[in-house]
Amino acid sequence: MKKVKQTENDELRAEYKRSDFTGPMVRGKYAKRMSESSNVIVLKPEVSEVFPNEEAVNNALLSLINLAQKASRLTRRSTGRAKKLHAG
Repeated sequence: MKKVKQTENDELRAEYKRSDFTGPMVRGKYAKRMSESSNVIVLKPEVSEVFPNEEAVNNALLSLINLAQKASRLTRRSTGRAKKLHAG
């Protein structure tokens, strides 16, 4: 398998012309927008050691979300409705 030689010059490809671009050519013009809209999350090394792949991380987080939702629903129902029934 041959290695592809990369050139060091910062030139446009032959099929492009500078006249095709209306404004100034700016490197990294959309970098900020891309980083704001990106959904890539970097885990701490000690967290990533626990999970073998992204599916394991997603399953653990979804389980935690379900548990938190169930716990908050039980608390709201039991405290609010029980007090009204016993008071009246």
